[in-house]
Amino acid sequence: MILNLFHLGRVDYATGLDLQKQLVEARHEDRIGNTLLLLEHPPVLTLGRNSDRSNVLASDKFLAYRGVEIHEINRGGDVTYHGPGQLVGYPILDLRSFAPRLGAVDYVRLLEEVLIRALGDFAIPAQRVAGRTGVWTIPGGSVSEKKIAAIGVHISRGITSHGFALNVTTDLRDFDLIVPCGISDRAVTSLELEAPDADSAPTMENAINAVARHFGRVFEHQVIWLEPDQLQLEIPASR
Repeated sequence: MILNLFHLGRVDYATGLDLQKQLVEARHEDRIGNTLLLLEHPPVLTLGRNSDRSNVLASDKFLAYRGVEIHEINRGGDVTYHGPGQLVGYPILDLRSFAPRLGAVDYVRLLEEVLIRALGDFAIPAQRVAGRTGVWTIPGGSVSEKKIAAIGVHISRGITSHGFALNVTTDLRDFDLIVPCGISDRAVTSLELEAPDADSAPTMENAINAVARHFGRVFEHQVIWLEPDQLQLEIPASR
């Protein structure tokens, strides 16, 4: 199968939501095949269906001062942060196009596998943690595992939206605005911090390439990089 991949650069969150809506509708109507958007967002907090507003630690006034938007959305999970230096992926997939058809849990496990393999390209061992969706570093000595990638998805009539957020060179101080994913007893980290030496330090470009490559392998799709205008949707150019 073919996976259409678009790298959009930095896109504001409201635009990202609208793009997903357009693509989900197009996938339902079989006007497009399975598609993956890779992008970054300006600073924003998103609250999923299961979110607790008390996990936003900063006041609305302070968030406005910092220029951080808040969006309540229909993905699973609690509150999370998106911002520059974080690679966000929005897969728009028809789970019925896989043989056998993928269920929600299997789909999330495959997303985790993509990110675990991509982290391996940077010599960063990573793992799943039972009961906690996402991807985590493997602890060493007295250091507990840290969350390096968050996952929150929505599935409507077999079509996926929302997806994953991988911290590449993210300013982790922005996570102090929230209790990330409602988990207060574990820290967050990034590829930049976990890379074992300067020679393997990640850039957004090579993180994008690693994720795209392993997404194709894990989901058994041939990845085709396309320009946004090839879908004739209102997708902004990279910037």
